[in-house]
Amino acid sequence: MSEGYVEVGQVSDFPAGKLKKVQVGGEDVLVVNVAGSIYAITSTCTHRGGPLDEGELEGNVVICPWHGGQFDVTTGKVVNPPPMRDEVAFAVKVQGTDVLLKKE
Repeated sequence: MSEGYVEVGQVSDFPAGKLKKVQVGGEDVLVVNVAGSIYAITSTCTHRGGPLDEGELEGNVVICPWHGGQFDVTTGKVVNPPPMRDEVAFAVKVQGTDVLLKKE
């Protein structure tokens, strides 16, 4: 296990184009497979706390189901308001078939 990383599942647990919520240190984290690459950001919208894992994914952008805020899942950056604050991105490491996350 790599220093500071937490195992959150197997690569097969994260099919391409699907949103999946996992827990890392008591925090909800959104894990997304975009065209074979796995990314992770915090899953609670910075606008009003909406559950991003219940939103929609369009390419590499997740759309919050509550007010339509948009975040780039590869960076956590706000793409479209109302959110003003970015999501926290996690470092993702794949070891064999294990998916590991660490807060950046």
